[in-house]
Amino acid sequence: MDTATHVVMGIGLGGLAALDPVLSESSTSMQTVMVAAIIGSQAPDFDTVLKLKNNAVYIRYHRGPTHSIPAVLLWPLIVAGATYAFSPEISFLHLWIWTFLAVFLHVFVDIFNAYGTQALSPFNKRWVAYGVINIFDPLIFFAHIFAFILWRYGTPPGQTMLILYGGLILYYIWRCKARNNVIKRASYFHPNATHFFISPTFNWNRWHLVIRTKTQLHVTESRKGKLRYFETYPFEPIPNDEIINQARNDRNLAAFLSFSPTYRWVVKELENGWEVKFIDLRYRSKGYYPFVAVVRMRRDLTIYTSYTGWIYSDESLEKKLRQGEQLSK
Repeated sequence: MDTATHVVMGIGLGGLAALDPVLSESSTSMQTVMVAAIIGSQAPDFDTVLKLKNNAVYIRYHRGPTHSIPAVLLWPLIVAGATYAFSPEISFLHLWIWTFLAVFLHVFVDIFNAYGTQALSPFNKRWVAYGVINIFDPLIFFAHIFAFILWRYGTPPGQTMLILYGGLILYYIWRCKARNNVIKRASYFHPNATHFFISPTFNWNRWHLVIRTKTQLHVTESRKGKLRYFETYPFEPIPNDEIINQARNDRNLAAFLSFSPTYRWVVKELENGWEVKFIDLRYRSKGYYPFVAVVRMRRDLTIYTSYTGWIYSDESLEKKLRQGEQLSK
């Protein structure tokens, strides 16, 4: 989920902690738990700092180690321990429990996005992405805001948040069923499909869907139960080609391939060399595929610039590639 949603979820858990009799007796304890829950709800995304290094490192590791099983156990100890130092009169066990819930909820809701997490790491490094909830879901966010308003004007915080999360559980169940219906419908038309890559949108009745068969990749959209086809590409292994093999040595393309499960590639001859471009098919937007990796090399296959990340115009991509070329000189 986005940062704002994680923040309101942290506040919501801080309010839900009012149901804990050990904490509710002390306003200081409640304030400490609120701080710990808010920080804990953000902790797994502290890896965003990797963007300061470069996109390749960020893409390879974001929602990876910091969302893994060891991290889910370690973050609460770090956050609870830090806040406990400022409020030693609180029950550390109960402080840890609510901090753990904040961290766990962060990772749990992230697996319902199309982006997903490596939540099963280190036992399984695959990305867990169910494609049920958009990265920002207005209903989830504004339901929290509405609950906070009720809380502000006198409703009991514990009971208010309990009702909120009970309703959101039902919402998630409904969205899971809606997602399954989309895949079931697509399976009817493509019974031999090997995989469905599904991405929700702001519109509850609209889903992005890439259908993989043994020979083809169909980029489609499901809207109100009907499939609309945009493009179809051949599905085949990355060829053992000298140009592509050299491009795969580049850190940006390597990061892209470590994350993207469905893509196509284009090799283009340039005046002074070659361009290899890999395009993630999951995020089609207004006819454009914004998540890409591009590697450019000279005739002797020396890489002189590359880029991976989210780009929404060819002009922006060219600008990024020129910046990369200048830095490599």
